[in-house]
Order: sequence, then structure tokens, then C-alpha cells
Amino acid sequence: MVTAFAPYHRAAEQEKLLGEHPIGEAFEAFALETGRDELFARQDRLFRRCVARAWQTGFYRRLWGAAGIEPGDVRGLEDLPRLPVFDKSDLMRSIEEHPPFGDFGGFEPEDPARPPVVFHTTSGTTGRPQTLLFGPKSREAQSLLLARAYRWQGMRADDVVHSCYGHGTVNGGHYVREAVLHWTNALFVPAGTGLETPSTRQVGLMRDFGATVLVGFADYLRRLGEVAADEGLAIGRDIGIRMISGHMAPEDKATLARLWGDPVCYDWYGVGDTGIVAAEGPDRDGLYVMEDAHVLELLDVDSGAAVSPGQPGDMVCTCLFKDDVYPIVRFNTHDVSRERTDASAAGYRLRRIEGFLGRSDNMVKIKGINVFPHAIGPLLAGLPEFLGEFVCRATPDGAMTVVAEVRSGERTLAARMRAILKDALGIEVGIELVAAGATAVLTGIDQRQKPIRLIDERTKRRMAPHGGGR
Repeated sequence: MVTAFAPYHRAAEQEKLLGEHPIGEAFEAFALETGRDELFARQDRLFRRCVARAWQTGFYRRLWGAAGIEPGDVRGLEDLPRLPVFDKSDLMRSIEEHPPFGDFGGFEPEDPARPPVVFHTTSGTTGRPQTLLFGPKSREAQSLLLARAYRWQGMRADDVVHSCYGHGTVNGGHYVREAVLHWTNALFVPAGTGLETPSTRQVGLMRDFGATVLVGFADYLRRLGEVAADEGLAIGRDIGIRMISGHMAPEDKATLARLWGDPVCYDWYGVGDTGIVAAEGPDRDGLYVMEDAHVLELLDVDSGAAVSPGQPGDMVCTCLFKDDVYPIVRFNTHDVSRERTDASAAGYRLRRIEGFLGRSDNMVKIKGINVFPHAIGPLLAGLPEFLGEFVCRATPDGAMTVVAEVRSGERTLAARMRAILKDALGIEVGIELVAAGATAVLTGIDQRQKPIRLIDERTKRRMAPHGGGR
């Protein structure tokens, strides 16, 4: 006898998802009209459901039990701070003790009646790749939320979306594809990374199929713009990009706009476990937290206490839609951001953050000062000679050298860079000026979604920033 189970699309309950997490015009109204009390009540209802599911997993019974938490102690969202945070190290320990998937998924692989489970991994930029697990409902919710951001930012039916997110076992490229395919009616071109589809081939695809929207990480999108110019492709005539949505700082937007003919550029933030957490809206004035789907806390990197509004802290996320496979309650991403304290000029009532500011576990201590390698590029972005590509070397003697690609090796340029970084960081760093493309072997810009920005010669670590789809 064949045991009945709920097929993927039935288990996803898409109509119910749309009621809990609106999209399109319904989301616009939600963001403008929903008050804080109404939003809290909505979050509280979904949170209770997630906590009940989490208690059914060995991972949370162990994690919460060790903190003295018992079933019934957590009555609602107001009790969230009582629960311990966890991070990737806890998940990797779960996988080691309960191979190969860990015990945080909350499903039995051999159960013939279980619903389908979606399997992916992280990119492994900070070590061994981590298992990522989704049920049909949480997978579609993740995709819906990303498509919500794309549509809010202006993605249309007549767009051809060229995606530079990686595939293979990595989550990012697959879930971006599902977002566009399942929840928009734009046409999707899954080009992948430069390793999957060489950069020269990518710009040819953009020309041949009339790409109008670019999605991916800013570093590689910048590289593609340079390749298009090298190939003699005229932006606006051969390739007409009107919108870019990815993971970028303000200085990235200016560079991408220059390279791609002044498209509108949008930033968004998320990691593989959580999916998209926050995104810029039409006003492009901070990233709005998807508060119907996430509770985002900002906690002090050292003490774990909540930071004051406007102060930087680790982003700790509770996913309100993950009550099927792998519940997420207080996951520390170790990505740093800060909350915006000014009111939205557009009238949206959702909280806003600045976006990705660096990683607390990618921080290096140089001469007693905490340095985020990811932040070096933005500090140098005001120099017209700086081409945007760089890598930091932490040397065994406790010093740091920044290897920076520049247009010229003019004698005072290195001194000006040293002065800028000393003023911002409070320490002296070395500067090594190199020609365009010279750091590519070290950063892996043509093969990786997230280029390496730190080579720690003290520990032989090579670290890329997190953030984004992973």
C-alpha cells in the first residue's frame, strides 16, 4: 500500500500564504496602513505557532532546555528575549552529532507520509557549507517575500531578468529563480556565477535576450559592466538595463549606475537560512524589514543585549513563517546593521535598517582596533582613481595591508589612501597599488558570488562577506 502524503504545491498552501504575507498592491497598503499594535498581534500569532513547532525538534528541546526553558514558559512574543540565540556553530554541531542533516529540521527522512523537503547548502564562505532545509510552505514564503521586494521595486511583466546568483547546492540562485518564476511574470535568465557562465558569455546573453533587470552581488555586477565595455558593447544600444536589485552599499550604486547607463539600483538583505529579511522600497531610503514575516533584533556584539536605536548590532532573526521544516527562533546571522531612527518620508510604517555593514565574525583586530575588511571599499570610494576592487592582508606581525586596484600609480595616491583609512580606523595600514584586474586571483571575483576581502596570514583564513542570498 502506498502511503499518502501532501504533494509540494498542496503542502505549500499558497492561497493561505498570500493572506498572511501580501504581495503587490496589497503589500503596499499593508506597509502604509498597518499600525504597530496590529502588527504586533499578527506577529504574536505566528510566533506562537513557530514556538510550538520548535518544541517538536530535538535541536530546540536541547537548546532551550539547557537555558532552563520549559514548555509553557514562552507564552508569546513578549517572552522572546528569554530564549537563547543560536548561530551557525550550533547548527554545525547538530549536523556532526546527527549526520547528515542534523536534528534542527524537525522531520524524519524515512517517514513516507512526510511532505517534500527542499535541500540546499550555504556557500561556505566562512567554512564548511551548512545544510539548509525548507518545507514547501517555508520555501514558497521565502520566494514570495523576495518577489514582493522585486515587484515593489518595479519589476514588470516585460522585464528580462538576468541573474548572476550561483546554483549547484547553494541556495541563492535557486530561490531567486523560484521567486521570479512563481510570484512574478517576468522572464528569468539563470546565468549564474562567472564560473558557471563565463563573464564574456554573460554579457552576450544580456545583449541577445534583451536583459532589462540585473540581480546579483554588486561586486560581480560591477565586473560584468567592465567586461561589457571591454567587449565593445554599447550600454543603452546593445544592452539596456533599467533596474538592478542586489546587495550593495551607496557607493556601489553610483558605480553600477555609471557602468550600466543609470539604471535604478536597489539593495536588499537576507541570508540562506532566513531568506530576504529587509529591502529598499520605491523611495530607496533605507531597507524596510518584512515585519509580517520576521522579527529582527539588533544585539550588542559582545554582551548580547539589545542595542539602542541607531547603534550597530548583530542582526538576530526569528522567521515567523517557518513552522514546518527548520524553525528559526533567534538565529544570530553575525551580520551587523543599525536601525534607522528617522521617519519614512514615503509614509511606510515598517522598521528600517541601514543594510549590511559588515560581519562581527569577520572582524579582525589590528593593533588593538576592530576592523571590518568589508568596510574598506566604501572608505576609499570617494577617490576617483580607486576602481573598487581590493583585498586586505592581515600579516603575522599584526599589521594590515590593503591591496587596491587603481587607475594610476600617482605618487601621492597611496599616501592619501593611508590618511583616509587612518582617520576612519584610527590605525596605520599599508597600501599596495595594483592595476585593474590584479586582485582577481586573490578575491575570486570571476568565480565567486562573494569575493574574498580578507586574507588572514596569521591563521590562513580567506574570508568573504556574508549578506544576501548565500
